[in-house]
Amino acid sequence: MVSGMAERTPVVPAKPRTEPSLAREVKAQAMILGSLVGLMWVLEIVDQVAFGGDMDALGVHPRSLRGLYGIAFAPFLHVGFAHLVANTVPLLVLAVFIMLRRKRDLLYVSLAAALVGGVGVWLVGASHSVHLGASVLVFGYLGYMLSRGIFERSFWPIVGSLVVGLLYGGAIFGVLPGQPGISWEGHLFGFAGGVLAAWVLTQQAKVAARAKVGAAGAAVRRPAR
Repeated sequence: MVSGMAERTPVVPAKPRTEPSLAREVKAQAMILGSLVGLMWVLEIVDQVAFGGDMDALGVHPRSLRGLYGIAFAPFLHVGFAHLVANTVPLLVLAVFIMLRRKRDLLYVSLAAALVGGVGVWLVGASHSVHLGASVLVFGYLGYMLSRGIFERSFWPIVGSLVVGLLYGGAIFGVLPGQPGISWEGHLFGFAGGVLAAWVLTQQAKVAARAKVGAAGAAVRRPAR
């Protein structure tokens, strides 16, 4: 009599359902932008409802030790909802353009624009004035997008620079003095911060590319054992 064991069929666990990569990317970008803009709107609502606009005093006060704190706070504060609305749309559009390649680039450009813009305003802004608003970020994003194509000299960055130039190129005149109540200093130095970010990121990308090519070449030249 021949006995045998019943054949066992291995159970393969079902693969977890994952979102398509594009959907994940869009969702991640939406969360980043929603958090950034949402913070600005929450602060403005709190400022208007609870403090009657007194939080505007947290902006940059040129050449004042107290005003140095404004470098961190000023990009998130606005002089009323009209000011905030005027900054929200271009900020969202330009931020999306920046994140088309890498989401982390938005962080680098934002930090450069806020820091260079804030310090520049603190150094050269008019005495007894207060500077605040996300326009320092908007002009930083504009400077980054317009100059990236120049520094990288490759097809898609150049296309991005041209598209942004067509959409918002006219805003560049905002870096010039002459409009009462407008912080042209914040626009100018924010723009400079964006250009600086574009140059630094381009140089880093070139160094990384050369290192990668060098490593590949070394691997090819390594003798077989």
